[in-house]
Amino acid sequence: MEWEDRIAAARQAGLRGLELAARSLGGLPLFLAAVLSIALLPLGIGLLLAPRAVAAVRRYADEQRERGRAWSGVRIDRPYRGPAHGLRQVLDPATWRDLLWLILNVPVGTAMGLVPVALSAWAGLGLVIAPVVLTVGTEHQFWSVAVGIGVLAVAVLIAGAPAFLDLHARFSAALLSPPRYALEARVDRLEVTRADALDSGAAELRRIEKDLHDGAQARIAALGMTIGLAEQLIRTDPDKAEALLAEARDTSGQALADLRRLVRGIHPPVLAERGLVEAVRALAVVLPVPTTVLADPGVRAAAPVEAALYFAIAEALANVTKHSGATRAWVNLRARAQNLVVEVGDDGTGGAGIPPAGGLAGVCKRLGAFDGRMAVTSPPGGPTVLAMEVPCGS
Repeated sequence: MEWEDRIAAARQAGLRGLELAARSLGGLPLFLAAVLSIALLPLGIGLLLAPRAVAAVRRYADEQRERGRAWSGVRIDRPYRGPAHGLRQVLDPATWRDLLWLILNVPVGTAMGLVPVALSAWAGLGLVIAPVVLTVGTEHQFWSVAVGIGVLAVAVLIAGAPAFLDLHARFSAALLSPPRYALEARVDRLEVTRADALDSGAAELRRIEKDLHDGAQARIAALGMTIGLAEQLIRTDPDKAEALLAEARDTSGQALADLRRLVRGIHPPVLAERGLVEAVRALAVVLPVPTTVLADPGVRAAAPVEAALYFAIAEALANVTKHSGATRAWVNLRARAQNLVVEVGDDGTGGAGIPPAGGLAGVCKRLGAFDGRMAVTSPPGGPTVLAMEVPCGS
């Protein structure tokens, strides 16, 4: 790395260190609010405050995960058991690790943020003083040695400034990453979801084969027979042949419609052409329940992940239409760290769940193939919120 690049890196480390120190100090009020809201759970008011406070802690931790990746190239995976919604997130062990990191980060993050600021400042001061000393005292050997030592010290300061940001990223990874037992449980879960995905894929192939056999294939076979009869009658009974050809045209249109429906069931064209957000908006437009779709700018994921989420959202909105008695519904799509978080909610009567043989159970298996998770919060009287979270980052 060139000398100018090192200086630029040290200057950038100083600015980032200042930001890190400010954010670390800002985590103290958040920690106190979260602990207080959890302590108020027995009094009832905590039932309302604790989930919101813990969700804010998760967002704060996710911001650090992003900084660790962007500033130091340290990947910090999310360890949570499910989407950040409801009281179950308060009971998640990862929540308590977040709180521990949050309070330890106040002194650690502040110190590791201010050190690069100090190093960059001293290095900058050294770069200003060294040329002056060289100009004034080059005839004295003492000053030459002093300047040489000073230049060496400046080089050390410049090289050391970014290292403290890297050290903080590793400190954060030690507490914010999934622990070993969680990784082992994740491997076990992935083995189960892989088996479910294989079973689901085989069932999907059987469904496609049945739809082709009973639909388009049967119509195309009938089309061939009708055209064959028309060929035989075209000389002897032109009117009858013309009627058969008209019937063949209708049959071909029905076969084409069957194929289009089948293709839409595998991968909707609007999803491939316009992405997940626009596909969901197109889905919401035709619903009888007024539905609002909100999304972070640039929300995208790999094509298989988007397809899985699209069909999951479609199933959830179908349930809203059929069972909820809602007057309005909403879909929120947000990017959180390397994950895509989707919430489908309605103001209906509540009481929803995930029956083992229902469509949402199939959605769970479909998302599980991508290490995704789903949770339903639906108290009697509503509202109902179906939260889904799927990894989509590299």
